[in-house]
Amino acid sequence: MFITLHGYQYSVYTRIVRMVLAARSIAYRYVEIDPFTETSDHAQCGLHPFGRVPVIEEDGFVLYETAAICRYLDDVSGKVTLCAKTPRDLARMNQIIAITDNYGYWPMVRQVFSQGVFRVAEGGTPDIAEFEAGLATSRQVCHALEDIASGGEFLIGGGLSLADLHLGAMIAYFTAASEGQAMIATFPRLAAWWQVMRENPLLSETDPGLPNAPRA
Repeated sequence: MFITLHGYQYSVYTRIVRMVLAARSIAYRYVEIDPFTETSDHAQCGLHPFGRVPVIEEDGFVLYETAAICRYLDDVSGKVTLCAKTPRDLARMNQIIAITDNYGYWPMVRQVFSQGVFRVAEGGTPDIAEFEAGLATSRQVCHALEDIASGGEFLIGGGLSLADLHLGAMIAYFTAASEGQAMIATFPRLAAWWQVMRENPLLSETDPGLPNAPRA
């Protein structure tokens, strides 16, 4: 199989898909698209009705939504899988991914990381109120995840799963802010998991870095 991945360099969701592609040793072609521009080639060519990323193409098959993409890539890659094995573990994996998407992404990435790290790297001024609001909500998310994390090196115990990659990409951005790093350290199960996950080559190999601040 050969995949075309349409994504945005700094998108946490593009990074998640790239981690799965790497984990499953799938060759792919990458097409950079900035979904934040007013007129996106991405939206114009009809790949995504809402003009977002990531999107994959394979022999005329177009798929968007990160969780669906990751499950598809895992399913078509052979017997060894990134999905949990038992019904309860599979349910827990899907639960963690849903919590991450529905409650974690906005405060951890769009508020804490974007305001406290990314905007500063661009040479801009962070919105402190947004940043602090993101920290407050992120603590609620961490509490929820702490209650269901396994307490070991993987979120659901048996081995690396899509839940680890999905949340790992989010936490990598969140802990780029010192406040996010300090918060994770206060949750023992999450901290134990993150201590191992942050060293995973899949994270380092897909790290998009930060934009260079404009010169004065």
